[in-house]
Amino acid sequence: MPIEIGTRLGPYEILSPIGAGGMGEVYRARDTRLEREVAVKVLAHSLSKDLEALARFEREAKSVAALSHPGILGLFDVGRDKDISYAVTELLDGETLRERLAGGRLPVRTALDYARQISDALAAAHGRGIVHRDFKPANVFFENGVVKIGDV
Repeated sequence: MPIEIGTRLGPYEILSPIGAGGMGEVYRARDTRLEREVAVKVLAHSLSKDLEALARFEREAKSVAALSHPGILGLFDVGRDKDISYAVTELLDGETLRERLAGGRLPVRTALDYARQISDALAAAHGRGIVHRDFKPANVFFENGVVKIGDV
């Protein structure tokens, strides 16, 4: 069930939808405390009472919170407002690897640079005992030539 524009989840005002996945929807939002734009990932309403899904959502948030690496999406906050569980992350205004590959093959040097950045980020996660369970081109983002891995 999509969240309406203008809805507040704690101090976060929903501005627009960004996308959706298996666990829920992601929205562009305004952090009214710090006056910045963020991404808010909302657990799907159909999963809000599913204890296993809630536990997975919390595990994912804790995993991201345990990491501090420039190649891994930063987590700012987690919360629950009424029956809505959410996680707040940095907002990425780039494109995904899936989108970039849709334009054709990458030049070899570019592909090697991306591979190095991705492997550095994954190595940092693995070094903390965290394995990315949904690694795919849609979860690799590019912003100003920098790779960021989401949904850790």
